[in-house]
Amino acid sequence: MAHFEALYGRKCRTPVCWDEVGERKLLGPEYIQITAEKVKIIKEKLKTTQDRQKNYVDRCRRNLEFDVGDRVFLRLSPWKGVIKFGKRGKLSPRYIGPYEIVERIGPVAYRLALPTELSRIHDVFHVSMLCKYIPDPSHVLESQPVELKESLTYEEKSVQILDRKEQILRSKTIPLVKVLWRNHVIEEATWESKEQMRSQYPQIFRT
Repeated sequence: MAHFEALYGRKCRTPVCWDEVGERKLLGPEYIQITAEKVKIIKEKLKTTQDRQKNYVDRCRRNLEFDVGDRVFLRLSPWKGVIKFGKRGKLSPRYIGPYEIVERIGPVAYRLALPTELSRIHDVFHVSMLCKYIPDPSHVLESQPVELKESLTYEEKSVQILDRKEQILRSKTIPLVKVLWRNHVIEEATWESKEQMRSQYPQIFRT
């Protein structure tokens, strides 16, 4: 479809893309007709691709459902709070809990029995944020982060610099440091810009 229609959900009101239900009127030279025919071909090819992808996804998709009384983990999104090459970086999601499901709200939402320290967080969550927990007495579970926000995100803080290197680009060289983050293991350490880390976390360069 045309970019305008993809962005705004309605057809572009210009002579090049003028198309309405009913008798068709050609407003312009021959290239308008050619453009309309090409747009039609594009739509047909997009529909074919979407149908093929949908058929593949439908065969591989497994709907996730829980019952009242099940215990589930709740997914969090730890944000590093630093800018990584012009974009905000994000660590891998982690889970807290488990919490008991007390009610099913519609086909894809569940109400959880949250502890008092999470009382300011809305207790209804989409199924995509839940992970089933199979009870096991031998499991040692970590407690949730203290500074948890209402959006189920919390800011990660750097703990230690593990390594250093330089990334060589065409026109410049970027010094990097490998940072260990709080609440994460060494395998989840990330490479960050040395200058940005020094400006936001100067304390880790003093150790």
